Formats: sequence, C-alpha cells, structure tokens
Amino acid sequence: MAQALRSAGVAFEEIDVDADPALEARFGERVPVLTDREGNELCHYRLAPGVLGKLS
Repeated sequence: MAQALRSAGVAFEEIDVDADPALEARFGERVPVLTDREGNELCHYRLAPGVLGKLS
C-alpha cells in the first residue's frame, strides 16, 4: 500500500500499529490500514479502488 501511495504522490505517515497497544487493539490483523486525518478507516490490506479520490 505504501508503494502505491508514494507512486500516486500521496503524502502519508507510516505508524507501527504493533508498537501502540491502542492501535493494535483497534486494527488487530487488519494491517496495513489506511485512515483519513480524522482516523476513519478507508481500507486495509490493499489500496481499495476509489480511495485516492477521498484523500485530499
């Protein structure tokens, strides 16, 4: 997912979900996960079609 975001020129922050107990509890095995600025999950595992249009 990170490579696809980089290729599309999207700025993002990578966070180690496993290093944060709250994030690990929230997302579990659904990593990588992409959220918007408010923390709403947009997709996980792979970059879903149409998600790039929601990132602005």
